[in-house]
Amino acid sequence: MSPTPEPRLPLTGIRVLEFTHMVMGPTCGMVLADLGAEVIKVEPPGGDKTRELPGLGIGFFRSFNRNKKSVVIDIGTEDGRATAAELAGECDVVLENFRPGLMAGFGLDYETLSQRFPRLIYVTHKGFMPSPYENRLALDEVVQMMGGLSYMTGPVGRPLRAGTSVNDIMGGMFGAIGVLAALREREFTGRGQEIQSALFENCVFLSSQHMQQFAMTGEAPPPMPSRVSAWSVYDVFTLADGEQLFIGAVSDKQFLTLCRVIEAPELAADPALATNTLRVGVRPALLQKLGAILQQHRVQELAPKLEAAGIPYAPIVRPDQLMDDPHLKASGGLVPMQTDDGSMTDVVLLPLRMDGRRPGVRRPLPKVGEHTEEILAGLPSRVPA
Repeated sequence: MSPTPEPRLPLTGIRVLEFTHMVMGPTCGMVLADLGAEVIKVEPPGGDKTRELPGLGIGFFRSFNRNKKSVVIDIGTEDGRATAAELAGECDVVLENFRPGLMAGFGLDYETLSQRFPRLIYVTHKGFMPSPYENRLALDEVVQMMGGLSYMTGPVGRPLRAGTSVNDIMGGMFGAIGVLAALREREFTGRGQEIQSALFENCVFLSSQHMQQFAMTGEAPPPMPSRVSAWSVYDVFTLADGEQLFIGAVSDKQFLTLCRVIEAPELAADPALATNTLRVGVRPALLQKLGAILQQHRVQELAPKLEAAGIPYAPIVRPDQLMDDPHLKASGGLVPMQTDDGSMTDVVLLPLRMDGRRPGVRRPLPKVGEHTEEILAGLPSRVPA
């Protein structure tokens, strides 16, 4: 009996050439690769330096470069640039996320390549869109400070960046969204186009709800740690043995249910706590009372009771603990991948299902230049006449 063929992915047949490093550009390429595109990652001699990052950057390459092929081309040489340009002509999409002007200096920018290949779709991932800021070098942390996110995240006077590369990752996602739209538009026009995605604009988009809050109220929104909560019970509590649990009771019914679960009938019966509006008015005192009661409960005993009662709750989970999360494993969102050194690791898939399945891992993480011969041998200039 012959094996069942794998289902065709949406971007099967689309070819992408990727000149990227770090997080933003590689995220765009990974999304397209997971959806079925053939993504060819161009690395310099010796490989993408992202492979060797220490500290908090050590996981970047594994996280954002799966399902790709690796080709080594030295675009700092004339021959390398000619090869890269020829390869671009064999592709539907080119991705890049280098400093402004670099690709133009190599003759690998959209303006130059589109003259030869008018159907080419070209995505630039930058710090800023064309503007007074466009030549600044940007990092995720830089634009979080400029774009309102760090102000909203930390306490007053202590701006705090988000705990992951939110703008890099989302900027890559918006780049991929642009590719999907441009592929569709090319069906009608026959032409490609340049797509721009930028860290700063991404961060401002994340902050837009707070901008509208100001526009509607005339008051600058306070940082999240200082916000006036819309709900009386919506906080992190310290339980027995120092364990922490977030609990949210966002309706009067949920508050009464919470009081029953934690065996606090005196709070449920207090007329001063009868509605959410009344409870918000005495929120500090209420949280103090709840905190004293919850210190008598253990997380492992209280959590299943809250779940059964329909009360929103969450343990405070470290990223390392997610490697063994039963939901991630059971839902198919955490799957094994062979790395470039031959070892195995579990990786997080795209957070979506399509026709009941998760776009998954189809190939091992590529070694530096693993596919150079395979890809370059197919170029017109190298195929014997």
